[in-house]
Amino acid sequence: MKIIKQSLKILTLILSGILAFTLLYILAVLGISRISVNSDVRNNREGVEIFLISNGVHTDIAVPVQNEIKDWRDEVRFSQTKANDSLAKYVSFGWGDKEFYLNTPEWSDLKFSTAFKAAFNLGTSAMHTRFYRNLSESADCRRIIVSNEDYQKLVHFISDSFYLNNQNEVKWIAGHSYGKYDAFYEAKGSYNLFYTCNTWTNQALKSSNQKAALWTVYDKGILYHYD
Repeated sequence: MKIIKQSLKILTLILSGILAFTLLYILAVLGISRISVNSDVRNNREGVEIFLISNGVHTDIAVPVQNEIKDWRDEVRFSQTKANDSLAKYVSFGWGDKEFYLNTPEWSDLKFSTAFKAAFNLGTSAMHTRFYRNLSESADCRRIIVSNEDYQKLVHFISDSFYLNNQNEVKWIAGHSYGKYDAFYEAKGSYNLFYTCNTWTNQALKSSNQKAALWTVYDKGILYHYD
């Protein structure tokens, strides 16, 4: 009986600790994401047109396929997508957990093991790219004009997120896509409770001197600063 009481006491403490951590985590997510970084930045009239895209959960950053600063076709190729659409004008980048990306095309496909590994920094990451012929501003697609200097910083941040092979080339993950216009590549880092796909997007914006949250893990934490 004494052993049972001790076990129940330990279990109660563990559950209380989990509950306390969960509440603190939620409060931190909601609170810190409202703290602005670069809040005084004004949208430039001239410069490079980029887009902040959200699907309601995950965010991407779309940039020109090519301009005088960067030609992304040197890394991510039209031929690595099913459509092979050389007329695309924009390419989006979204960082995330590799296993989640490749094995969870729909939320109904999510496995506990996949979620657990992603939450606790136990997996590897991938970069998801998608080509677009056109993009237009909407509630889930925010248009931003950045200076050439800031765009160079954004290019550096995105490029540095790719994992390179021995030939200093990005590593295409062949045979995986969501549709005709996208592809996956190996990336650096690991997804976890404190650094998610949206944290990466937020960091990309911060690195290029754009409006962002001090820290966030969810898409609304970024979009809040563009409302």
